[in-house]
Amino acid sequence: MTRHPRLVAAALTAACIVVAAAAGEQNPGGRFAGVELTAVPAAGNVHMVTRPGGGGNVGVFAGPDGVLLVDSLFAPLAERLIAAVRTVSDGEIRFLINTHVHPDHIGGNGPLAAADVLIFAHDNLRVRMLDRLRTPRRGGGFSPQPAAGARPVVTYNDTVSFHLNGEEVRAFLAPPAHTDGDTFVHFPESDVLHLGDVFRTTSYPIIDVYNGGTLAGTVEALETAIGLAGPDTRVIPGHGVRVVGRDAMVEFLDMIVDVRDRVHDLISEGRSLDEVMAAAPTAHYDARWGQEATWTANDFVPIVYHELGGGSLYRGNE
Repeated sequence: MTRHPRLVAAALTAACIVVAAAAGEQNPGGRFAGVELTAVPAAGNVHMVTRPGGGGNVGVFAGPDGVLLVDSLFAPLAERLIAAVRTVSDGEIRFLINTHVHPDHIGGNGPLAAADVLIFAHDNLRVRMLDRLRTPRRGGGFSPQPAAGARPVVTYNDTVSFHLNGEEVRAFLAPPAHTDGDTFVHFPESDVLHLGDVFRTTSYPIIDVYNGGTLAGTVEALETAIGLAGPDTRVIPGHGVRVVGRDAMVEFLDMIVDVRDRVHDLISEGRSLDEVMAAAPTAHYDARWGQEATWTANDFVPIVYHELGGGSLYRGNE
């Protein structure tokens, strides 16, 4: 059934009022006040909707058959998300794919579902939405369990394909990297990849051990993405202020592998985590990747140390 775009917008507005009221206690400082969303071209039929600082970037695939979204930002930004999409297309928003379970990527699910948008995600993501959410920043924190209406309606174990707007869109499970439910979305004919938070241009990789993320999977997932990309492929990072190309993924992977190998060598010398941190294995990269206050080398290196067999994630008596 095709719904008129104005009806969809009206339903979304009503849903946003309800969600905003429910979310009021979680947003006491008005952190989203004045936040503007902008749609920028990626390639072909794909755009990226981004906010200042580039967090939770949304993919927008638009054409005569309607619109498919990749991720949904935070709930209070849902109405602004739909407005940004409308600068690209007035077509019906039909489908939403979630790349992983964090609130800045699934927060808008409820309002969009209320506007009859059908939500897709990997099985593991939906399972994690059946409880309160745990996120890794600042040593780990919790947020409330998402409402039932925000859960994916269609889940998949491996891959799912969409055939619309004259193209085939492939969403598939990546190795356990950022989380254990990471989905990559590939638009082969538009030559675009959306990699969720497995790939970011603003910080060291966030490996969410609480939600099944791994260092080894991060390396494998990025190798997979690089293998899919050609010289002209455009890549939407989960966090980043612009659409980038294959070389940016290679740079990110090379940094991760180099830090991994440096930490491995220190472990081989019998160094404790405190000693590894003192050796500063990321020193060469901190100016480029260590400037996001909530995720620096102090967060990344202990995860590398632990996964490589060095011991505890925690330093000293922490």
